[in-house]
Amino acid sequence: MDSFTKAVQLAQQEKRRVTGSGRALVTTEISYTQTRTVGLYPGWLRQNRVLTAESSEQAVQAYKVLRTQVHQRMRANGWRTLGITSPRRGEGKTVTAINLAISLAMEPSHTVLLVDADLRQPSVHTYLGLEVENGLREYLLGALPLEQILVHPMIRRMVVLPGSGPVPSSSELLVSPVMLALVQELKRRYPTRHVIFDLPPVLTTDDVLAFAPYLDAMLLVAQEGKTQRDELARAAELVQGANHNLMGTVLNRSSEQNSL
Repeated sequence: MDSFTKAVQLAQQEKRRVTGSGRALVTTEISYTQTRTVGLYPGWLRQNRVLTAESSEQAVQAYKVLRTQVHQRMRANGWRTLGITSPRRGEGKTVTAINLAISLAMEPSHTVLLVDADLRQPSVHTYLGLEVENGLREYLLGALPLEQILVHPMIRRMVVLPGSGPVPSSSELLVSPVMLALVQELKRRYPTRHVIFDLPPVLTTDDVLAFAPYLDAMLLVAQEGKTQRDELARAAELVQGANHNLMGTVLNRSSEQNSL
């Protein structure tokens, strides 16, 4: 068992504290009898800025703050699905989606499913170091059932639905009856589950505009020193036009304390 997995398990044990009423907190677990379980390599994760037991306290705290804000908003509104996008590529949307999912999974009251819905350039599996032959593309094309595609990355209460390869007609596939039925199924299967969708950049394709109306809420990621103000404003306008529940903007690689 690697140090990252040990740290995750220790964190989960610490969460099983007793409330003021003397009753233990209710924890939510998933059975992985049909889901492929794969270990992660801390060195690879660190290289890709994915949270590990050795991550800086500043990074961990920044994602804890984001986690708390997201969880509170979703719980208050009864939301289950959250899409994460950015104006353009290379601004940190995928890293943010992964780290938010990991941070949410540390809470014992709910489970997390991370879906790589960037059908044009899926990369969640690359950041996590997962070897993937089949993914969301194969499910949507009817080649494989969902149970043969899901991956449990040895982080308790977290499952990944990875991508596998690019799809030319991505926007059409994202709003296909199969995909829309999948979104509903993912929401129904576990009533305490947060479903995080890593989406393509909003200014480079029409995928987000087509798919966002079917999600409960959206989060926009920008990168300090890279994202242009006019592009961020345009992206926010487009996202909010497609989904009125735009939670806000995450500033990635900010020089401020407790930044992502």
